[in-house]
Amino acid sequence: MKKTSRAIALFFGVAIIHSCQRDTTFLITETSVGPLTQTTKVSELESTFVKDSVVGDTARINLGTSAKKIEVFEKGGKHLLTLTPNSDSIPTVQNVRIMDSRYVSEKGIGLQSTFKDIQNKYDIKKIVTTLNSIVVFPKGSNLYFTIDKEELPESLRYSTSDIEAVQIPDNAKIKYLMLGWE
Repeated sequence: MKKTSRAIALFFGVAIIHSCQRDTTFLITETSVGPLTQTTKVSELESTFVKDSVVGDTARINLGTSAKKIEVFEKGGKHLLTLTPNSDSIPTVQNVRIMDSRYVSEKGIGLQSTFKDIQNKYDIKKIVTTLNSIVVFPKGSNLYFTIDKEELPESLRYSTSDIEAVQIPDNAKIKYLMLGWE
């Protein structure tokens, strides 16, 4: 009876430890997006995303030369990421555009989040106004968020003047989530 009790306790202990491990498949950190890291070479993308499809100029990727854009799709066809390589002699990924809403930052921000969610989790360093959108840069982070001007009050949609955080509605949705490595 003692052996059975110990075996059951050991089984549950292992199960609890295993369930506590964090799944990083769709986790965005400052130095990684899922299996992709800041130091992953372009030539290693096929092996990094072995369960997915990497689409780009295959000859350039295999040679390790810089393709303009590289897209990563799930085997079922869902667009996961768009990668922009740098132009170094051994190219790595410089910019990652998150395309799938399952990806979330360590602080829980993803494509389904709102401006209020961003403000609750990050301090805002600056907001840049472009012709059709605003870009929100958090302090101390490589992440940045683009919000379409259609999410703003009508009086701000056609202006190129600076927009302050207090002018952005709490429920403004994120259009693009990007991570830039330099």
